[in-house]
Amino acid sequence: MTLVKFNSDRKNNGSFLPGINDVFDSIFNDTFFNDRMATRVPAANISESEDHYHVELAAPGLKKEDFKISLDRNMLNISVEQQHENKDAQKNYSKREFSYNSFVRSFTLPDSANYENIEASYNDGVLSIDIAKREEAKMVRRQIEIK
Repeated sequence: MTLVKFNSDRKNNGSFLPGINDVFDSIFNDTFFNDRMATRVPAANISESEDHYHVELAAPGLKKEDFKISLDRNMLNISVEQQHENKDAQKNYSKREFSYNSFVRSFTLPDSANYENIEASYNDGVLSIDIAKREEAKMVRRQIEIK
């Protein structure tokens, strides 16, 4: 038997079958379901400027010593492996969403990346990695004259 929570306060305006939205809401908004679907890796932003590729990883609560960044051919690997401290064991969490015990994020770098010139920094919970582009891959901008 499956228990389904219904929200009687909400109106089913224009719904073909009254109550059907409540069924889907109860399935997809249930914490049991969401906790198992939630990814356990930090979110990443990837951008490109004229002479660099930029990778940003949102990983609050960590220290820069927790990160291990490696390059294997054209694969950039970012990993963290943390040991739980005793103070966390004393707390009785009812929900815990921002705890990273360990994770690995891997990014394939393009051929235009300069693998010899990669820099990383960790500030305010964000790991920033700047990957320089090779000279021949940098964007060339110029004005084209019309004849």
